[in-house]
Amino acid sequence: MSKSGQDKDPDIELFVKAGSDGESIGNCPFSQRLFMILWLKGVVFNVTTVDLKRKPADLHDLAPGTHPPFITFDGEVKTDINKIEEFLEDMLCPPRYPKLAAKQRESNTAGNDIFAKFSAYIKNTKLEANAALEKGLTKSLLKLNDYLNSPLPEEIDANSMEEEKGSNRSFLDGNELTLADCNLLPKLHIVKVVAKKYRNYEIPTEMTGVWRYLKNAYKRDEFTNTCAADGEIETAYKEVAKRLAK
Repeated sequence: MSKSGQDKDPDIELFVKAGSDGESIGNCPFSQRLFMILWLKGVVFNVTTVDLKRKPADLHDLAPGTHPPFITFDGEVKTDINKIEEFLEDMLCPPRYPKLAAKQRESNTAGNDIFAKFSAYIKNTKLEANAALEKGLTKSLLKLNDYLNSPLPEEIDANSMEEEKGSNRSFLDGNELTLADCNLLPKLHIVKVVAKKYRNYEIPTEMTGVWRYLKNAYKRDEFTNTCAADGEIETAYKEVAKRLAK
């Protein structure tokens, strides 16, 4: 049965970084962010992995000087990640597609310094600086943990006389994945995998909010099927995560 023009999905192609084999999904939290958004929107789209070592000529013609991720939307090339996110939220909107923006403003900024703290920690080679950088990462994870364990306004019962309980929501903004999660989860997963592999650092078990958040993400196809394999992530950081030396 043919769809009428109105019911037809736009023609969308997502270009993401390829893995070390040139074909699988590579380590790129920005690629995963857009992949998750399109999946959550429920729109039909194609994914092309781009091997940066052998960048095809037709890709160069399509988006000269651009590295993935980027998208084509009905033939138009879009390359700025934040603008792509806004554009997709605008174009793929209700009633046909779900709205993915977070309701709470704080959900968009929760955990936003974790990746910078992680990068400083993992790139550091000086043994004497390691403890302070590790502490910085732990502190930023703790801030995220506090946010995830604090009830959102809709979780607080105004009529209840009982003492306010903590939150057990699945994700940043509630029990559904939002744009905020598409941004943070790919980075948080990289932090978990790489810090363990190269610095033997594990997210502390007492951070129940962060662990609940990650475990809920791992139950969702929109996250696991858009994510690079752990080995791929470790390989990507092999040169970055230098050994600590005195």
